[in-house]
Amino acid sequence: MMASAAATTAASPPPRPRPEEQENDDDATARATRRPRVLLGVSGSVAAIKAPLVCERLLRFADVRVVLTNAARHFLPPVAAPYGAPPPVSGDDDGPPPEDDGTFGFPAAAQPVLLDAQEWRDWRRVGDPVAHIELRRWADVLVVAPLSANTLSKMAAGGCDNLLTCVARAWDTKGSAPVLVAPAMNTAMWESPFTGEHLAVLKRVLGARAVAPAASKTLACGDVGAGAMAAPGEIAREVARALVARGFAGEEVARAAAAGEAGD
Repeated sequence: MMASAAATTAASPPPRPRPEEQENDDDATARATRRPRVLLGVSGSVAAIKAPLVCERLLRFADVRVVLTNAARHFLPPVAAPYGAPPPVSGDDDGPPPEDDGTFGFPAAAQPVLLDAQEWRDWRRVGDPVAHIELRRWADVLVVAPLSANTLSKMAAGGCDNLLTCVARAWDTKGSAPVLVAPAMNTAMWESPFTGEHLAVLKRVLGARAVAPAASKTLACGDVGAGAMAAPGEIAREVARALVARGFAGEEVARAAAAGEAGD
């Protein structure tokens, strides 16, 4: 299957800011006037099917770039049907496989989606861009939604074996750029002592704030209990509040922080 233009261009991190832009990027006046920049990391949980909805909510008040882990791709188009799509009718399984357009179901405004393969694609010599460093420079906030148990454990240990965990390892722990995570896992994994320990490490080292999973819900395995990812609207609201606390004062982000939207 040939990749489309979208898939071909799903490669480059955000353009490197000019020196004068980077110097003034954290100025309070700049934050009060420019649109916030959100880096959305998506890890390999079933809740990744809702990541495009999280992205759509974030785009209402911010510029968004998306980083997918390889495991997350399993739950997104074309491997999986878009979230909310009707089940296939009889006979559909005999048709041609869906075309991989490289978007993974995310809105056009968040394209191109970045994958592990793009980590070193543009690097040839000293001074060339490295994706995880460029993304760290670009973003005002890192949001990992969903945060799987596996990615949580890797981040807590400082692991950096993919583009997302490399960004987390390189995150500016001395600055004020917030980190928010939305855990999503089976109840047994959520209640494991490891989970509390790992979240505590993220809070201590990265200042990360967890958007708590739903109290009780039917999970992908059929169990009923805690562990399902928080609703996209709730995640977006908490991101907006973190941005307002950092000094972003645009009307859209202020409205999202004040009101928010619950539900899926």
